[in-house]
Amino acid sequence: MSRKKPTPKRVTVISTQRISPNMQRLVLQGEALANFPEDCAASYVKFLFDAQGNTISEIAADSRPILRTYSIRRFMPDTAAIEVDFVRHITQDPDSGFATRWADAAQVGDEISLMGPGAIAPINTDADWFFMVADMTGLPALSAKVQTLPKQAIGYVVIKVTHQDDIQPLSLPSNMQVTWITDEPLSKTVQALPWLEGSPFVWVASDFDSMRELRQYFRNDKNIPKDAIYISSYWKEGIAEDGHKVLKKQDAEAHE
Repeated sequence: MSRKKPTPKRVTVISTQRISPNMQRLVLQGEALANFPEDCAASYVKFLFDAQGNTISEIAADSRPILRTYSIRRFMPDTAAIEVDFVRHITQDPDSGFATRWADAAQVGDEISLMGPGAIAPINTDADWFFMVADMTGLPALSAKVQTLPKQAIGYVVIKVTHQDDIQPLSLPSNMQVTWITDEPLSKTVQALPWLEGSPFVWVASDFDSMRELRQYFRNDKNIPKDAIYISSYWKEGIAEDGHKVLKKQDAEAHE
């Protein structure tokens, strides 16, 4: 029996804003978004393109769309809208950067189709403390996840941005210490922070190489159990999403 292809959801750009030199924020609205779960912030959606980078509205039976994955930074159920941040890394490669180029040029009224949402693992808010790490691709999801922490939460937030001007306001519990970096490696900054007492929950969303270094630190050096850590690479330099997906699968199988 063949699996029924999912039906894409058509959405319209109702706002576009350059929030920092390397981040473009779009608000997308569509009737189908009204059915998204209320807690879908930090979940992901997949935007549909054809092989030439054009947006498409449906999946043809004999074709395979190009999918590009992005986090929902904020969900607005009252208006059936989602806020999505796109890191601006324009590439000269005509076969990649589809979503970045589309978002950079998007105007109010433009349409695009997406699938989702797909959920990521929740944070165990009963942990003694929290260690949250991201680069700019993981920042939208981190921005949503920190809002689920208890008001009395303690711990660290470490975020790497491309430029100092990419630093943005975060809604954090007052006892969470935030560190923004530009040139320093994520792993070096993370490992320099004093380890706190008790059992933490660790949350990491970064590039592939940083993810591997941080996994070594948290899971092997600090013995964090699998059920107390969310760690995922959101991209790898020089590799499009399809290739990154294969790499992630191979890496996950090797570390099961």
